Amino acid sequence: MKVIICGAGQVGWQIARHLSGEKNDVTVVDSNADLVRRASETLDVQGVAGFASYPDVLEKAGARDADMIIAATHSDEVNMVTCQVAHSIFSVPRKIARLRSQSYLDAIYSDLYRRDHLPIDVVISPEREVAEAALQRLAAPAAYDTESFMAGRAQLLGIALTEDCPVLMTPLRQLNELFSTLRAIVVGVRRAEGKLFAPSPMDILMAGDRIYVFTHIEDVNRTLEVFGKRTKKQERVIIIGGGNVGLAVARALEARTDRIRAKIIEMSRPRAEHAADNLTRTIVLNGDGMDMDLLSEAAIDRADAVLAVTDDDKTNLLVAVRAKQAGCPMAIALVNDPTLAPLMGPLDIDAYINPRATTVSSILRHIRHGKVRAIYSIGDAEAEMIEAQVLPTSPLAGKLVREVDFPEGVLVGAVMKGDRVMKPTGDLRIEAGDVIALFTMAGDRPEVERLLQVSVDFF
Repeated sequence: MKVIICGAGQVGWQIARHLSGEKNDVTVVDSNADLVRRASETLDVQGVAGFASYPDVLEKAGARDADMIIAATHSDEVNMVTCQVAHSIFSVPRKIARLRSQSYLDAIYSDLYRRDHLPIDVVISPEREVAEAALQRLAAPAAYDTESFMAGRAQLLGIALTEDCPVLMTPLRQLNELFSTLRAIVVGVRRAEGKLFAPSPMDILMAGDRIYVFTHIEDVNRTLEVFGKRTKKQERVIIIGGGNVGLAVARALEARTDRIRAKIIEMSRPRAEHAADNLTRTIVLNGDGMDMDLLSEAAIDRADAVLAVTDDDKTNLLVAVRAKQAGCPMAIALVNDPTLAPLMGPLDIDAYINPRATTVSSILRHIRHGKVRAIYSIGDAEAEMIEAQVLPTSPLAGKLVREVDFPEGVLVGAVMKGDRVMKPTGDLRIEAGDVIALFTMAGDRPEVERLLQVSVDFF
């Protein structure tokens, strides 16, 4: 597949890294020649320096025979015009654009993206993706990472194991026997030294492990309890940062049937006033989220969780630390720089959200071969959780789980038949039309794509 990626920033570079590693023909376009040089020197991609919306630049990038264009520059308008040029002049079949401005994303203006208006096939909103990730973290407060799959019927949970975990030193095979009715599978383990791997049935869990568990949504609380985590309903939430992400989270909390009391602390007065005008039950305070007096006024010691989502990583980390010291039991921080992730443990921050990872996962969902319905990138692109529909042409169709020669780094999280999510036992037969969730290490991704492959008729 020939793909043009416009924008060589963090998101564009990561997408280029994924696609070039899978032997796609990738060209990166950016007005910053240094970013283009970095991409072409570190990845197996071609680079073109110039403005992505200029027809001559897209021509030079090979738009005339491109299969897809991904517009992920820092400008919404450049991304929109790039897709228009790619459609009108070069007839590029598939166009994906990253748009940040909420005005462009309002449902009442969705008619804008018709093919005879502004031909964008897929619109990705980083703020909405991040807000959704934040809500999922709040829904499973004992997990440091979480993502929904199978139309909300299944969940991937990241759980940090401590000394009081009751199932330490228990082989995973025995764990499945002890909790045979629990629809949960440990699909990934990160040891204290930092290496992530797909465990075998004889592997044991150790204190300090950070595991990934794929579970039925109805079994989330029981799964957390099995691994020594208490579940507590979130009733009071304090959001630090009233920008697009904070506002989206507050709106979603207001829309829920279980009444959650939320407060927003926002430094910018105009932004605080905008948030107050657009919310009904949420209390908005104008001031510095680092100010201990203001945090006390917001009753941080009685809050169930604090969510730090300003546009500054260091502020988010410091606010999270201060909130924990003030007595808040749970702190979630928005962190753009992935190199700061190792600080979460020493700083006692319960969970973090990486906007780059959520945006990359959202874009990749629309690129994969086969009937891929969802994809979640784990760690620094070390592994993925992939949800896909099994088609008649797939090598998986008609086989029992134990008959499929999965690579060592691939584990089945669940199989959904109709609307029933089933635990993957060896005797479970995978049929065409089923939906399967697979954990795969990065090196085994090509084999997973082969297992999910479809004939050319299905592309």
